[in-house]
Amino acid sequence: MTKHRIVVGLSGGVDSAVSAYLLKQQGHEVVGIFMKNWEDDDDSEYCSSNIDFVDAASVADVIGIEIEHVNFAAEYKDRVFAEFLREYQAGRTPNPDVLCNAEIKFKAFLDHAMRLGAEKIATGHYARVRRIDSGEVQLLKGLDPSKDQSYFLHRLNQAQLQKTLFPVGELHKTEVRRIAEEIGLPNAKKKDSTGICFIGERPFREFLNRYLQSQPGPIKDEKGRKIGEHMGLSFYTLGQRQGLGIGGIKAKGAPRGGGDHAPWFVAKKDMASNTLYAVQGHDHPWLLSHTLKAVDLSWCAGKPPAAAQSATGFAAKTRYRQADAPCTPALLEDGTLQLDFAQAQWAVTPGQSAVLYDGEVCLGGGIITA
Repeated sequence: MTKHRIVVGLSGGVDSAVSAYLLKQQGHEVVGIFMKNWEDDDDSEYCSSNIDFVDAASVADVIGIEIEHVNFAAEYKDRVFAEFLREYQAGRTPNPDVLCNAEIKFKAFLDHAMRLGAEKIATGHYARVRRIDSGEVQLLKGLDPSKDQSYFLHRLNQAQLQKTLFPVGELHKTEVRRIAEEIGLPNAKKKDSTGICFIGERPFREFLNRYLQSQPGPIKDEKGRKIGEHMGLSFYTLGQRQGLGIGGIKAKGAPRGGGDHAPWFVAKKDMASNTLYAVQGHDHPWLLSHTLKAVDLSWCAGKPPAAAQSATGFAAKTRYRQADAPCTPALLEDGTLQLDFAQAQWAVTPGQSAVLYDGEVCLGGGIITA
């Protein structure tokens, strides 16, 4: 096997730590990079990169590799966070992890690694890459279905995929933990991080309130009746159940314990009238969609898949924690991607990513508009 100089993104977590260890065991020259992507209130209880850096440095010491601390906070704020705020202000629900991977971890970080003389970069993502006969590199799902992160990586292009390795993508999480304990990594039992660094575990509304202006308005039901007051459309997402501040509306003469007290879900936003619409019941028609459209398309192969490409049929995810849903894709004349689903999809949310798959191959996707 050809030996390479590989720069590994060490986050302080166990997945990237084991990735670095596996590459070192294979005989590669491995260098660790810790990326600092956020500086605002970084010393708070919710998000402290200082603790993560200490963990990453401890891992580097055990494995026996060098580690460098690199600050990408300016790039992150400009390329990821600014877009995050713009989307929320427009009433959509963005996924900053998707943008962070495309703009920071596999662009700013990749560029930095190349300046250090790296031939490849590696991260602790649960995904895989496969080179096919044409020389193209495909992005594949991670072997652990409960941890697969290809959804977040679907905007990576050929130039990025050609230089990227995902060592733990071939493993299950339990095996990664076992290796970490076996070799005595200090973070072997460290809890997996949840969410994105600049929000961390803090209340989401509290965080957004610091950056977005609150514009209260009415919450209405499907019949146009006012049933409550919202804090500002930016603070709500389709399918949301908690935090609406409204109880069930009981129809006159309805029996106790009937469906009248079914939970409320956010179903629509009307930006023009600053109105939030909520409906009762998880399976209300307003929450179900057989079709979606997506823009700002990105394809791993550099071009959209041909209609006849899939032997087993295409499938898509409209959110990360979702089983693949069989669909029929069509590229419209205006460049929009339309996905038609045999089974209705729940709470399809503008701003989120629709990601297209052909079996285990992640093809790419776009941002949902409707």
